[in-house]
Amino acid sequence: MRIHTAQLLKEPIGSTRHYKFQEIEQPSGIEGLSVVEGQVTLLKTDKGIFVRGEVETAAEGICSRCLKEVSIPLSFRFEEEFFPSIDIVTGAPLDSPEEHDLFTIDEHHILDLTEAVRQYSIVHTPIQPLCRPDCAGLCTQCGADLNSGSCKCPQMVDPRWEPLARLKGR
Repeated sequence: MRIHTAQLLKEPIGSTRHYKFQEIEQPSGIEGLSVVEGQVTLLKTDKGIFVRGEVETAAEGICSRCLKEVSIPLSFRFEEEFFPSIDIVTGAPLDSPEEHDLFTIDEHHILDLTEAVRQYSIVHTPIQPLCRPDCAGLCTQCGADLNSGSCKCPQMVDPRWEPLARLKGR
């Protein structure tokens, strides 16, 4: 997910490039993601390169109910501006942007999408992933997987619900 941008940086503001990418192996620096594929549009701005992209991948996780490993499909769009660290004409180092958490283009004019994809995939990964929407989870007493069938534990009723149970019996 590395794009050489030297030629685009030399062109006038408003110049664009379109790229498709597919990382078959797990991208270095991104743990837990499978194949990453997508497309990006690069737009030359007055300060750098504006990137608009669409990515599809899958994150590895654990079901929050039954604790089985699960592959979570992710599909997201992102927009970020990348700033060059070296002037394309003179080769002189450029001042860093005021904000230190912005994306930069390295000294060889390579724009690396890896960190942007990693950050956006974290944001789009569900906090409590499920193996399936109707996952029954685990028994709270014996730990049996309720997706495989019911367990032999006696039904425990929370004592706080007893007044409602009495009303239901009437």
